Amino acid sequence: MKKVRKILLIFLGICLACTTVSCAKRTEVKKGDSYIYCLNSDRTGLQKVSYESKEKDPLKAAKAMIKELKKPSEEIEYTPPIPKDVKVKRYELEGGILYLDFNAKYKQMDTVEETLVRAALVKSLVRIEGINSVWIKVEGADLTDSSGQVLGYLNEDDFVQSEGASPSSYQTGTLTLYFSNEAGDALVEQTMEVRYNSNISREKLIVEKLMKGPETSAAKATINPDTNLLSVTTKDGICYVNFDKTFLKGAYDVKPQVTIYSLVNSLTQGTGVRKVQISINGENDVKYMQTVDLSQPLEADLGWNEEKK
Repeated sequence: MKKVRKILLIFLGICLACTTVSCAKRTEVKKGDSYIYCLNSDRTGLQKVSYESKEKDPLKAAKAMIKELKKPSEEIEYTPPIPKDVKVKRYELEGGILYLDFNAKYKQMDTVEETLVRAALVKSLVRIEGINSVWIKVEGADLTDSSGQVLGYLNEDDFVQSEGASPSSYQTGTLTLYFSNEAGDALVEQTMEVRYNSNISREKLIVEKLMKGPETSAAKATINPDTNLLSVTTKDGICYVNFDKTFLKGAYDVKPQVTIYSLVNSLTQGTGVRKVQISINGENDVKYMQTVDLSQPLEADLGWNEEKK
């Protein structure tokens, strides 16, 4: 009798364990769990959903993940981000950049939906080992924003927001930026009050404000105004800033070191950034204006800051 009771208890324990596992929701993502980003039930924000990839090859893993991002949801708390008729025509992985070419149906999404879909897609894909950023095309043409600018490299820092929240909210803050003095041989500090979209990382905002130039005539811009910013990513305390080759032409009447350390000193102020790696079209084996070596991440150098009178 005791033996029968013991067997029954073991059986009940197994049943209870199975029931517990089956009741676990995919939206209940715990610390350390692997996951992807879907949309919440009313499609106004992102929702983490547990997902474990079996693929080791990054390109195969990306294809499997996109298939999962189109799959009908298993719970009412989330919806698949990619619409059924939106399809990827071509995948290409090169140098850690995943190029996705979608069919024309991608452009039929409204602005809010497309922004959310793009956020879920990019934030999910860059979680794959070997994929650092995503470049989206539609029928072979680069995806652009409302002003016609090519979006280019996209990564997690381009979509900074709280899960479940809309990616269109704004916040205010204070930035400490370093521009060139009038002589072009030292940096001057400028504090700037900003209101910005919460989807933009603080680091990207800093670079964009430096590119725009100072708010006072007592300082000068340090970056060539024709420069295009390709991407800004922060990982393990290093901020990776990627410009196009126009950056190498330099700003007018500004020392090369002043340009470089306007970036480095600004990015290491009020952020978790310790070093800055500047690259040109993804390459960092270059010397800026034949003077500053960009092959390694740079630390702040306050020696270039002009002494306050």
